[in-house]
Amino acid sequence: MKIRIQWKLMASYLLLILLMGGALYVYLNHTLSDYLVNGIRDNLFNEARLARLTVARHSSDLHRDAPALADATGKEIKARVTIIATDGRVIGDSEVKAADLAGLENHLQRPEVQQALTTGSGSAIRYSSTLRTSMLYVAIPIRTEGPTPAVLRLALPLATLDKTRENIHTMLGAALAVAIMLSLLFSYILSRMTSRSLRTMTASAARIGRGEFGRRIPVRTSDELGELAQVMNDMSERIKGQLERLAAEKTRLDTILRGMGEGLMVTDAEGVVTLVNPSFRTLFAIGEEVEGKQLIAITRHPDLHEAYRKVLATGCERIEELKIQLGGDKTLLTHWVPLQDEGTLLGVVAVFHDISDLKLLEKIRRDFVANVSHELRTPVTVIKGYAETLLGGELSANPERSARFLGIIYNHAERLAALIGDLLTLSELESGDLALEVTPVNLESTLNSAIALMEHAADEKGITITCSDQIGATRVLADRGRLEQVLINLLDNAIKYTPERGDITVDCSREGNMVRIAVADTGLGIPPQDIPRIFERFYRVDSARSRDQGGTGLGLSIVKHIVQLHGGTVAVTSTPGKGSAFSFTLQAA
Repeated sequence: MKIRIQWKLMASYLLLILLMGGALYVYLNHTLSDYLVNGIRDNLFNEARLARLTVARHSSDLHRDAPALADATGKEIKARVTIIATDGRVIGDSEVKAADLAGLENHLQRPEVQQALTTGSGSAIRYSSTLRTSMLYVAIPIRTEGPTPAVLRLALPLATLDKTRENIHTMLGAALAVAIMLSLLFSYILSRMTSRSLRTMTASAARIGRGEFGRRIPVRTSDELGELAQVMNDMSERIKGQLERLAAEKTRLDTILRGMGEGLMVTDAEGVVTLVNPSFRTLFAIGEEVEGKQLIAITRHPDLHEAYRKVLATGCERIEELKIQLGGDKTLLTHWVPLQDEGTLLGVVAVFHDISDLKLLEKIRRDFVANVSHELRTPVTVIKGYAETLLGGELSANPERSARFLGIIYNHAERLAALIGDLLTLSELESGDLALEVTPVNLESTLNSAIALMEHAADEKGITITCSDQIGATRVLADRGRLEQVLINLLDNAIKYTPERGDITVDCSREGNMVRIAVADTGLGIPPQDIPRIFERFYRVDSARSRDQGGTGLGLSIVKHIVQLHGGTVAVTSTPGKGSAFSFTLQAA
């Protein structure tokens, strides 16, 4: 059961007052009971103690206030009250005016005074020459935090002591009852006032804990609660500022990490991954959460773990290339940086840059240089050899043979010119500077023009070229000359690799707002491993047989670039031994 702090405070106030009042009442009642046999003396002692409490509580300067205190106390307790300084001077007496106090004799040697100073209490019965009656004297020192400043003495005629005892009991009971009632009221008021601020601060602290940093605790007082409220307000403002800065930094860091093309991984010193970016997940084909997992549980590439162990062992940066198998061979350039704080290794930051494409481009460049060198060297060597022969005298010695040599030189010069022309065309296409004259083009007329140019080569091998009926009404948006070049290259390629008396079929189909044109043959087909590279420059499935068929090896690469400039795509499907189908798409007119 939850108890509010208001009731706790109220209960503590009540308990304290009850304990104090009850202790006082029990103490005095016990004292009266114990000394009942001694009669009225004990009652007077109790009155003396009560009077002492009154004097001590209401006096800040006892020597100055003594006459008034003695007079007031004497009226209240119906007894003679005398306040005696420790040197014996009477500084206050309820039965003597303040102006006459100096005429009183020194009371230091009074038995009750000596006992009070010596033992803490004293009593005596003797005749009072001042009041001309027998009096019971009791004396007790007035105690303060320092030395005893004075002695309080009460004197009561013996005849009135019984009545005094009854009055003391009545006063104690009434005082305790009033104290209980007042304490109940004031404890409720004080606990409510005190707990109100605490409740307000509790509610505000709860809102701050929920992230409502704009709420402020009202500061109504300048005491400790007010200071606490101000401190909590300042703390809320600082937390709000810190969280805003952290949120901004986190957003900026997340944006940077998401925008990085390189994969990023951060681990602690135990090899537990604490942070990765999306590029890392994509690079290593990771879909699940990896934060909090061991690096070895995420990826098991030996070279990667070996590089990580070297960084942990040496504590130095490392830059090296790693080759890993991730759906194929990939080459990664990795940069490892240890996180250190005053010589203590806290973790490792690793950046992974996929340079597979760069490596592939480098290989293609080397292959291109080698292929161009080879393609150029062959005709140049032939031309040079036959030219040297003719210059050696063969031209005049054997005119018929010389003419054949000149024909060979001419054919290889044509091949060299075609190679250079294709290289220039490919360079122009790749540079993006080629301007296309795109207009609505009738596909049938363009195809007929291309077939007419390739008809002689097809007839020599007895190959039949068949066109689909759908081509007749088809119109596409294209540069007619470049479209004809694409069709010629595909038909030429199909004729070269189709055996004698084979078939070539040209078909088209509608795909949304695009038209797909396909050229299919019944030739040798292409092995599956060669299909991904078939559109590369100089790439040949069978290099020896391809060169025997003639050509530069750039035809399909030119086809791909022309189609891409038109906004289309190229594709190939093939079954070894049954033929191939090359297709491309253009936008319908």
